[in-house]
Amino acid sequence: QVQLVESGGGLVQAGDSLRLSCTVSGRTFSTYHVGWFRQTPGKERQSVAAISADAAHTYYVDSVKGRFTISRDNARNTVYLQMNSLNLEDTAVYFCAANVLRLPAAIVLTARRDYTDWGQGTQVTVSS
Repeated sequence: QVQLVESGGGLVQAGDSLRLSCTVSGRTFSTYHVGWFRQTPGKERQSVAAISADAAHTYYVDSVKGRFTISRDNARNTVYLQMNSLNLEDTAVYFCAANVLRLPAAIVLTARRDYTDWGQGTQVTVSS
């Protein structure tokens, strides 16, 4: 089991940018598949972005394509979510997730059930 700690959330205005960070414990972070999810009250946790272990492949939900970018720094055991042009619909708790089961490096995981470990979440609030 690994520990995931998110940071970077906060209150911003529509049109602003934020960068979320997720630091992951463990010696083999470069083999982990990681992703970002978000959840609002009463709704299912939704995949927002994901990146393969080899960093060559990414996934974005349609509503964030062109605005959000996921990246990873294996030397720092950290995955980032750069969020630009934020709008009111982006308001949510954002969760970082990892799969540590040494799956094929090039695949991208998009389902909640695919992940083995989760962070506690960080609140992002976008105001008008």
